[in-house]
Amino acid sequence: MTARQSQLVVDCARPETLAVFWSRLLGGVPVHRDPAWSSLDPPGGLRMAFQRVPEAKAGKNRLHLDVAVEDVVAAAEGALSLGGRRCGGPVRDAAGVFQVMLDPEGNEFCLVGP
Repeated sequence: MTARQSQLVVDCARPETLAVFWSRLLGGVPVHRDPAWSSLDPPGGLRMAFQRVPEAKAGKNRLHLDVAVEDVVAAAEGALSLGGRRCGGPVRDAAGVFQVMLDPEGNEFCLVGP
């Protein structure tokens, strides 16, 4: 059997809100199929879909997106202006610098710089 990735699905309470947030962060046009399902196709990236579920987010994500940016500090400010939140401060390691962020529903993602 051969399989391929078709999309990344994020369980959430407000699919439309997350589709708009991520489209403003990554590009692409949000598509609101119905009240329980929205998606977007960011340029050069994997389709992201947002599915309404009744459960609230509990605990740390077991999977997160790394978003490549040229300037982590500026990108974090941009994400904040869209409704995201910082989770701690910028971290520098042997590979470079990154900033852990939260989307409007608290899903973690990292802004990763050079």
